[in-house]
Amino acid sequence: MTLGPIAAVRIFVPDVGAVRHFYRDQLGLDEAYADDSVLVFRTGSADLIVEAADPEDTEEGPLIGRFAGVSFAVTDARAAHAALKAKGVPFEGAPTEQAWGGVLAHFRDPAGNVLTLVEMPSHG
Repeated sequence: MTLGPIAAVRIFVPDVGAVRHFYRDQLGLDEAYADDSVLVFRTGSADLIVEAADPEDTEEGPLIGRFAGVSFAVTDARAAHAALKAKGVPFEGAPTEQAWGGVLAHFRDPAGNVLTLVEMPSHG
């Protein structure tokens, strides 16, 4: 058996209605499905699922408002940072070059989850 590519990544928020505009309009993601408890966005390689969770449910630690470990690939992190910042996306700082050669920029969704823009290093 061989595992296939990652099909989806989940992010948790207290209210999907409160973040729908952010993911669909500010980030410009393609909404594939929406109901009262879940939003599904097509990103090309994997779906992003934004799911309602109880903020008081801390059995395994808080699911909402944390570093989500989700990175959106961009060809130019500085240009993407500027474009998203102009749409009101709150960044934690300017894009920064990494020791491994890439560039990262972290931003927060309305629920406080930290997401990342990643520009992979050029090999040329």
